[in-house]
Amino acid sequence: MFLFESIPWYSALMWVVVVAVLIGLSELTRVSKKAGIALFVVLPIVLTIFVWPHTATGGSATGSWFHWVKVYSALAGCLGFMALRYIPRFAKNRYWLMFPAAILAINILEAVIRDFEVYGLQGMHDGVMMVGGPWNIMNGVAGILNIVTICGWAGIYISQSRRGARTMIWPDMLWFWIIAYDLWNFAYVYNAVGDHAFYAGAALLISCTIPAFFITKGSWLQHRAQTLAFWMMFTMAVPAFVGSSMFAVESTHDPRALFTMSALSLVANVAVVVYQVRRIVVRRKNPLTDELFTDLAAYQRVLRDNPPMVEEADAGSGSTGGSPRGADRGPVPVA
Repeated sequence: MFLFESIPWYSALMWVVVVAVLIGLSELTRVSKKAGIALFVVLPIVLTIFVWPHTATGGSATGSWFHWVKVYSALAGCLGFMALRYIPRFAKNRYWLMFPAAILAINILEAVIRDFEVYGLQGMHDGVMMVGGPWNIMNGVAGILNIVTICGWAGIYISQSRRGARTMIWPDMLWFWIIAYDLWNFAYVYNAVGDHAFYAGAALLISCTIPAFFITKGSWLQHRAQTLAFWMMFTMAVPAFVGSSMFAVESTHDPRALFTMSALSLVANVAVVVYQVRRIVVRRKNPLTDELFTDLAAYQRVLRDNPPMVEEADAGSGSTGGSPRGADRGPVPVA
């Protein structure tokens, strides 16, 4: 095969199970505050004290600095998003609304640094086969472009369903940026930890993209943080699953595959940059404060499917000077 060695039926079935479990856990923590506290606060404390010091050690596939940093940055994102969802004054404060964009950019930057680091590596490192090459530089540049095109953070708001589930909605984070991110992130995982990419790349990315496209539109970043946190906690506790278990699927480590995925990632992210720059220039938008895509049907669909919480709607129509959601808005009022 081009990307991976042979994929037996039981590994393919386990891939589906991993996707389903990640989606289920992410949905559980989306609809339940108690589940979020249990899984993003209590569980990590237990694992940090009693499990990871014995499983995520030096020389293991999950013992590198990157895995330790990634699990805690993903958890920081989950907790920060919970604060936005459950503390109303945070969701109305422009400085707190910077947090999702900042934590996202930091997570991408961590991977960019690792991609550049892998460029000079060959053979086994930290329990993983490395095949460094120009594809690492290509994809690192794509990651930087992905950071540059993060936009519309000022439009983030909290939606509440009839059953009380609170979701962080980012209307300006539309499908084309998400696909560019998915291509970049898969290429990164394939470059840096290729033998994990069947699950940590493909399954993990699908598990947050499906809910954002088909369950709760506009919620991609919340699902991304949650599924990433679950996956990192699991693989640090059970590193053999992706490394040496019967379900493991190895990369081909073929330079042609590495180059192809990084090239697709770079092309997609360059295209998003070009599209955004054109909208910024033609529509005279400020990408640091304005939402860029308020006129698109995909943006309007997100708003229609996710009505804001009553408290937020009241704040937008009261003395704070907010404007109705869906219009071209100015800066978000500070609480």
